[in-house]
Amino acid sequence: MPAITSPTSAQPPQSSQLPAASWHLVATTVLACLGVFVSYLPVVGVSVTLPVIQQALSASTTSLQWITDLFIMPSAALLLTCGVLGDIFGRKKVYLAGLALVVTGGLVCLTANSVVQLCVGQALTGVGTAALMPSTLSLLTHICAERRQRTRAIALWTASLGLGLTLGPLVNGLIVAHASWRWIFLPCVVLGALIGVAGAFLLADSRAGRERQLDVPGQLLAIVAIAALVYAVIEGGVTGWGSAEVVVAFVVAVLALAAFVVTELRSAHPMLDMRLFSSLAFSGTAAVMCLTLFAQVGLVFTLSEYFGLAQHASTLDIAVRLVALNGFTVVLGPLVGRLMIRTTPGLVLVVGLVVSGVGALLVTTFDPSSGIAVSAAVIGVLGIGIALATAPITTIAMNSLPSRLAPTVGAANSALRQIGSALGPAAFGVLLTNRTLSALPGHLAASGLHTADRNRVLGVVADTGIQAGAVLRLPTGRATAQAHAVYGASFTDALHICAIVGGAGMFAAAAIALVTIGVRRSAHNTAAG
Repeated sequence: MPAITSPTSAQPPQSSQLPAASWHLVATTVLACLGVFVSYLPVVGVSVTLPVIQQALSASTTSLQWITDLFIMPSAALLLTCGVLGDIFGRKKVYLAGLALVVTGGLVCLTANSVVQLCVGQALTGVGTAALMPSTLSLLTHICAERRQRTRAIALWTASLGLGLTLGPLVNGLIVAHASWRWIFLPCVVLGALIGVAGAFLLADSRAGRERQLDVPGQLLAIVAIAALVYAVIEGGVTGWGSAEVVVAFVVAVLALAAFVVTELRSAHPMLDMRLFSSLAFSGTAAVMCLTLFAQVGLVFTLSEYFGLAQHASTLDIAVRLVALNGFTVVLGPLVGRLMIRTTPGLVLVVGLVVSGVGALLVTTFDPSSGIAVSAAVIGVLGIGIALATAPITTIAMNSLPSRLAPTVGAANSALRQIGSALGPAAFGVLLTNRTLSALPGHLAASGLHTADRNRVLGVVADTGIQAGAVLRLPTGRATAQAHAVYGASFTDALHICAIVGGAGMFAAAAIALVTIGVRRSAHNTAAG
């Protein structure tokens, strides 16, 4: 049992069917899973709606990247601090505050008439997610005393995260098919409010048994480092990697990261305890986590753009194509939990990463004529790999160090997940834009279009953004059809490059896992508490 004080709030009423402890375990597990579910509903859900949002708000590729990243950046930057706040003031309070922020952010997005307002709403929702991720995981580790029980609970938690990622795009596709895109944020508002009311009555609070304090310098440096890095990656694709503002942003990110490490090593109450990295298994899962989420979320962003712009798929069609990406995490969750117990988490993780890498490389078979069946089958391979890899990453991280550090490990684990998720759309968006623009002249030259039409296509796409290629019009229908074919071929070239990068990231993560974690049982057996 982690060294945590007894809950301070009133216990749930005695059930006639279950002992109080069992009733409390069930209620806490359900509410923790619901919390992470609602916090992840917008992630892929908003991504598949980006083509519709782009047309409605005349947003550029850079704006779409910011809409995605301004949800993820606060999550990455504030996760560790929210974990500390839960240790100090109570996990239940942070959990309820997170739900309130998710509801508030959803309301702001629900009324958005501009990219700026949408970004503000996404940022508020991201802060709410930063509060929910460590609090839900800490609530589970607090109540699950035995390692096998904790492994099953984490598998359920992971499956709930995957369920949010899976249902989000499907629900949004149905909403956009019958109503304005703004209504995609209503489910989070309603569910967040209902779960918050239930949590206020059913959850018992808990705090850390040891003294903890806020690490203000560390938090500020983390925010600066993450924000500067994501800004540099996104803007580098727009203004050029050698531009003064991009170079300055990269320098600021490096200096802030170095200062963060020094500050944390010297701090009596570090936000990120550097002792965590003394464990080779934890260090390995940190690198694997970042690489995997970088590739996964980056590919989701890329595929959503490709299906919507190059294949002109509806939001619901995009959701159907992508459902397998996270759907298998839900369906295979119980099986993955049993596999980890019967074999080793390390073995399941490595196999999952290799399968994910193969799935990513299979995306290079896509072309503008690829139908839903082909897309879903290929993405299904990627989804099976992700399902096999997701739960072991979290389990290995949580079991790599003594259980008394579980809350800190959980917050660090979630923060690393979000850092990789933030860099994915930033880097893949830049790669997608640059490769499409570089491939376009060659495809235009071979298209048979007149010089004036070729110049017009280049000018529109270069000046307005690659999204403009999906809706551009030329003087004749034949010329317009040729231009769209050229645009689709150029976008496909860019997709294939992104798929290769994503596959390489998965294979690199598998190699790191093999070296630092291993696949033998002794590699992940650590001393408890």
